[in-house]
Amino acid sequence: MTQIALVTGAGSGIGRQTALALNKAGYHVVLTGRRESALVETAGHAARPDAMQAVSCDVTQPDSVDALFSRIEQSHGRLDVLFNNAGTNVPAMPIDELSVEQWQQVINVNLTGAFLAARGAFALMRKQSPQGGRIINNGSISAYVPRPGSVPYTVSKHAITGLTRTLSLDGRAFNIACGQIDIGNTASDMTEQMNSGVPQADGSIKPEPTMDTSHVADAVVNMAALPLNANVQFMTIMATAMPFIGRG
Repeated sequence: MTQIALVTGAGSGIGRQTALALNKAGYHVVLTGRRESALVETAGHAARPDAMQAVSCDVTQPDSVDALFSRIEQSHGRLDVLFNNAGTNVPAMPIDELSVEQWQQVINVNLTGAFLAARGAFALMRKQSPQGGRIINNGSISAYVPRPGSVPYTVSKHAITGLTRTLSLDGRAFNIACGQIDIGNTASDMTEQMNSGVPQADGSIKPEPTMDTSHVADAVVNMAALPLNANVQFMTIMATAMPFIGRG
């Protein structure tokens, strides 16, 4: 039986690369994000385009997320894997320069959006037969250590760890596994500035090493492929020489 995977934020970056890797690995992949044109572009790169389905959705809107999961249930009857990936950020700044609107923008996508997608997936996985599935949350190295001026992003990723741990516990009764992948410096639109320099803990601006997004995608596929009685609870994948291990 073909397994069904859902990738949020599938129109670019990590989401796009992971959706393509899951497709290549044999999954039927439902792509979602706000811009349908970007999802269609992702599907156009697939090794198996007939096993891609683009469904536009705003993960910050409950009605939009509910409609997405209704569509998945009607089309496929089940969901086996959610890669809870959609995310955003704002420029680095100290907290007193951060507007409430900027705070809400990041929290709405990174946390409320992740909650709504996990909620929809959990409900479908709980009632489907056979019961169960896997939720993989996209965390961040920021779930452990902050970058300068990153209040909303860092707070959101700490909260994702709480979501992961709670779903791991609550999912046991329904054969639902939940893990988290914490990523450091993958080359994407969000990290493009790292080549020219980003703020460091000592106040300096320095370029940082990055890694190819394909390594993240391969790691997610490996997490997804495990049987449901095994789980990667937390995985950190990072550019080897980035300033995470050590003092900065």
